[in-house]
Amino acid sequence: MFYLISGMLIFILTFYLIITEKVPSAWATMLGGLIMSLIGILNEEEALKAVYERLEILLLLIGMMMMVYIISETGVFQWFAIKVAQFTKGEPFRLIVMLSIITALCSAFLDNVTTILLMCPISILLANELRIDPFPFVMTEIMSANIGGLSTLIGDPTQLIIGSEGGLGFNEFLLNTAPMAIISMIILLGNVYFFYFRKVHISRDLKVRIMEMDSSRSLKDKKVLKISMTIFLLVLIGFILNNFINKGLAIISLSGAIFLVVLTKKEPKEILENVEWETLFFFIGLFMMITGVENLHIIDFIGNKLIKLTEGSFGLALISITWISGFFTSIIGNVANAATISKIVNVMLPAFQDETNIKGLWWALSFGSCLGGNMTMLASATNVVAVTASKKAGCKIDFVKFLKFGASISVQTLVIATIYLLVRYN
Repeated sequence: MFYLISGMLIFILTFYLIITEKVPSAWATMLGGLIMSLIGILNEEEALKAVYERLEILLLLIGMMMMVYIISETGVFQWFAIKVAQFTKGEPFRLIVMLSIITALCSAFLDNVTTILLMCPISILLANELRIDPFPFVMTEIMSANIGGLSTLIGDPTQLIIGSEGGLGFNEFLLNTAPMAIISMIILLGNVYFFYFRKVHISRDLKVRIMEMDSSRSLKDKKVLKISMTIFLLVLIGFILNNFINKGLAIISLSGAIFLVVLTKKEPKEILENVEWETLFFFIGLFMMITGVENLHIIDFIGNKLIKLTEGSFGLALISITWISGFFTSIIGNVANAATISKIVNVMLPAFQDETNIKGLWWALSFGSCLGGNMTMLASATNVVAVTASKKAGCKIDFVKFLKFGASISVQTLVIATIYLLVRYN
């Protein structure tokens, strides 16, 4: 009983510290995991095994972070955003549609946090140039990043966790989650048009100002850009063909990163300083904590309760996983939710082993985690980073303002996702 009460208190306190930002999230999860180890909820071997079993996730992220940093240094993201603005001729809604699509596509293959950090300032700049409120631009891009991350295995850390726990490949995500991502983008942009851009008109002079922006100034090193894009494309091809070549996503990612570093003659210190170590340590601590919670048999208890609740109904199980994931994601964040609920899904799987589309439970978790990540400011690391970056650029977004926009989009997309799951997998 001591371990059960202590473990739950540690888990709750950890996420209280994260939500209130009293302690950086990386230190909060590391403290939680280490305290669980120190009081005996899990031993050193179990703590190290928790990290070892998910080492592919960490190494894959490190490789992607290294490549994204080098690509971002070329200025290609800013160049592309300005070109898109000029392509749309300064029409606000067409502009936000194109920026959103770019953000979603980048987020499907790049780190969400990096994508949003690069795109937010550009969007605010363009909104200010057109003299309209940058809030819908920023919020639409945040939602697009989370939705884009839903479409692939590497699009969001939650997907990596789900893929690892469920033994799911890159192509499986592409075929099962990408269609829902496309539907969600249509819902998002429909809402944005109806509530924000239906009656917005921009003067001709302001449109001319956009057309006169010099995108070429954004590009800093075309040689590095060519090398970077070639290697990055090869890495993406490797991800897609991994089911056939069987080299492993981590090996493909790290190989691309190291080849790129060597070919561009980057110093190790520069590259390693720009790896997001805070994110990696957040995951390490989280993995240890989840193992501790497993040892307390809490996950088994919740999983068995869900099995009893669904009473063998696969459709009800799909609905439960989707909405429970969406709810918990809005409170503890999508990464913590995916890491926790994935264990519950593993407990539930044997009860539905005769189902043809049993993997639908994993897609339900994916939809709940990624689409629920749009609900609150704390539901995703992308949200927190974007809000901070926007504030620095002069666009302040508070918790309630975010909630009003995000909750509406999240609930609508989760409803459609539920219908999608029931039609396709039940």
